[in-house]
Amino acid sequence: MTGVERVLVVGGGIGGLSSTIALRKAGVGVDVVELNPKWDVYGVGIIQPGNAIRALDQLGLGEKAIAEGFAIQGSRFRDGEGNVLGAVPAPPLLGDRFPGMNGITRPRLHRIFQDAVRESGAEVRLGVTVDALEQDDDGVDVTLTDGSSGRYDLVIGADGINSLVRGRVFGDAPEPEYTGQVVWRHNFPKPPEQDTLDTFVGVRGKAGLVPLAPDLMYMFVIERWPGDDLDVPEERLAETLRERLAGYGGIIGELRDTQITEQSEIVYRPVYSLLVPPPWYRGRVVLVGDAAHATSPHVGQGAAMAIEDAVVLADEVGSSDDLDGALERFMTRRFDRCKRIWEISRQLGTWEIEEARDADFVGLTIESVHLTAAPI
Repeated sequence: MTGVERVLVVGGGIGGLSSTIALRKAGVGVDVVELNPKWDVYGVGIIQPGNAIRALDQLGLGEKAIAEGFAIQGSRFRDGEGNVLGAVPAPPLLGDRFPGMNGITRPRLHRIFQDAVRESGAEVRLGVTVDALEQDDDGVDVTLTDGSSGRYDLVIGADGINSLVRGRVFGDAPEPEYTGQVVWRHNFPKPPEQDTLDTFVGVRGKAGLVPLAPDLMYMFVIERWPGDDLDVPEERLAETLRERLAGYGGIIGELRDTQITEQSEIVYRPVYSLLVPPPWYRGRVVLVGDAAHATSPHVGQGAAMAIEDAVVLADEVGSSDDLDGALERFMTRRFDRCKRIWEISRQLGTWEIEEARDADFVGLTIESVHLTAAPI
């Protein structure tokens, strides 16, 4: 295969926009298609560990993310009443330039990416996605859902855990698997003293507090879900979340009793995971982010892994006239790292489901920190 001059990115989320920015910095022409006509995001906040900050800096977005977020001063595990069980380091991977961890709201991060993509000169088309893909040795002919078509040197599937691109091109790929847990998220005013990421170990899982701004934090709750019915009626979200937090005291109990009242403030999702076996490419079509390796949120690495994918893919593709070799090197640099993060997250979730109180939650979380501190 020859080199790459024109790329289609399918998906306008973190993985797709990171890929677009990285490829444009490498001088590659990029078109982006995003099915959501509003091009907005759901969600509350996002944790950016040190490797995410490092990858963002390589995209030229590190300073903006830190300026619009909150520098988190490390991470601690606590019991349900708030007593400290252990600490997890957050090493600043770029020295004094940036903190070791950042918290930021999803809408703010999305806007940072959107602005950078617009400034890059990439073309973004909303409300459309891929309808058909036909590839040969020299390129990929793509038909979109609005009937338009184009030919590209490479197509990047960055369209999430339920990837349409994966379904059309990777017929033997596994389906996303429900992990047995659900996650709740809710924003709250941040007390001045809350400057760390605190995780409280409960009976069925854990709750955590993540600073997002000087006056804002979010709570996440990851827990084992009873039964097979994963639906929670919208009008019962607040009541159900309060019930699920019944075993917690301390600040979590206080938030439960005084501030969880509005259904619209709560984001609830079952947790699914996916790991596509290598390679993540078929000919001139490659998967990145959740389309290839969707991890549970236990070590806060989902977005970080997607941004790293983008940086590495652009590094290999943008500097090579041999696309086959570039994609092979991309897999060599990414698969083992992403697989281990997926395994660590999955193991932590399994321990929570099994109520394995003697399991080394802190030690395994620290392993993820050491692993991701290594260069990409």
